[in-house]
Amino acid sequence: MHSERQPVRVVIVDDEELVRMALRLVIDGEPDLSVVAEAADGNAAIAVVDEHRPDVVLMDVRMPVRDGLSATRELLARAEPPRVLMLTTFDSDDLVLGALQAGALGFVLKDTRPAQILDAVRTVADGEPVLSPAAAARVIAAATGPRSAHVRDVSREAAREKLSALTERERETARAIADGLGNPEIARRLCISIATVKAHTGNLFAKLAVENRVQIALLVRDAEQ
Repeated sequence: MHSERQPVRVVIVDDEELVRMALRLVIDGEPDLSVVAEAADGNAAIAVVDEHRPDVVLMDVRMPVRDGLSATRELLARAEPPRVLMLTTFDSDDLVLGALQAGALGFVLKDTRPAQILDAVRTVADGEPVLSPAAAARVIAAATGPRSAHVRDVSREAAREKLSALTERERETARAIADGLGNPEIARRLCISIATVKAHTGNLFAKLAVENRVQIALLVRDAEQ
């Protein structure tokens, strides 16, 4: 748990001062999180990150001067990059996929509940990806696209066969991942510890032969289509 070590250092990047202020109030109210700096555009974000070396950058996508996707690409090309969580009011497919392709570990919408944003910051700080439910749904839709009935049938049977090898708890964890939940939220939904969630997730990676959570979500989606 982060409370057992130094607080996670966070930089907030958003061109709206009121948004930055609200996020700072929410984040600084947590004992395991601390806002160390703010920036209003992508260029300023790079300078601030170089100065403060945060653990997590909460990065707006659309900003004047330089957008968040461009700044994220530059930051993640560094030798010791921070973890980036993209934050936006927009939820179009190109932005979600663009953020992930830029190397961001997470993507949440600005109307996400504060508790979920805090969970997302913690999850990304632990080096694990997280998508809001809306973003997860769009990634899945964009990744699969229109398919013929035959292809859907084949994909459904293959996915169901893979998922049949899971325990009930592992299937519940996979369903929660497909819903876009981070580890703390999954732990609360299933009434288990975060360590147990991580163990189940590791089992999912091994049993399903996948490399990330989006692939788990895709399998769940295919099985249910």
